[in-house]
Amino acid sequence: MLMTSENGKKNILIVDDSAFEQRMLTELLSDEPYRFSVAYNGYQGYQLALATHPDLILLDVRMPEMDGYTACRLLKANPETEHIPVIFLSGADAADERVRGLQVGGVDFISKPFTPAELAARIHVHLGLVRRTSSSAPGDTAEHRKQPQHPDLVFVNAVKQLILDNLGSMPSLAEIARSVGTYREKLSLMFRKHTGMTVFAFIREARIARGVELLQQTDIDVQDIALLIGFNNAGNFATAFRERMGVTPTAYRQGLLEQRNRPSKSSVRH
Repeated sequence: MLMTSENGKKNILIVDDSAFEQRMLTELLSDEPYRFSVAYNGYQGYQLALATHPDLILLDVRMPEMDGYTACRLLKANPETEHIPVIFLSGADAADERVRGLQVGGVDFISKPFTPAELAARIHVHLGLVRRTSSSAPGDTAEHRKQPQHPDLVFVNAVKQLILDNLGSMPSLAEIARSVGTYREKLSLMFRKHTGMTVFAFIREARIARGVELLQQTDIDVQDIALLIGFNNAGNFATAFRERMGVTPTAYRQGLLEQRNRPSKSSVRH
């Protein structure tokens, strides 16, 4: 068990819509040197994390108003809270839920029911990882991390990351907005204000940029690249790519090959 003074206790934020679950968690960890704060939904948890800067967050997945995945996206999109480790707690043990929790920024995913020893051990591990990371980067103090950001920009950053993570199977604009706790019209206004482009323009730019990376760094067929980044077929990809880059994907890759195979001036001299 960790031994620490009262003033050195770590603050654990519990975000769960069930008062019974909140009490159970605090009782399970009552022998550990932690202080607890609680929130009843994802948005309340996000706001409390901004206000109190907890050392770790235990985050339920299914909650009304804002679920755990949405809250985690906002936490990781805000420089003030992105460093806080998030452990998801869920009554479901589906593989896709566990993967989704890790994709949105969680450090761990614990399925209910769990034992007190397992929960305590995982919390201990992740708090230890934070301490080691902080000690290896002495300039990264708590004060250094606090960079207040416009609230709208947090939503925009969360949307950008969501888009980059889902280029191959892009949700609708309404679904994207719900995934960060807002609605379509508000998101469109925020996004254009802070980026100078529409959400759809950003998606198009992100897809082309990812296509360029794959053409440069892999031998994946152009048709397969098109599908990987969300185009219906190679023809649509070629049209969009040519509009942005001035050449087709095939011509772009051929140009790269010719450039790589072209002998350098020094080798010609020798």
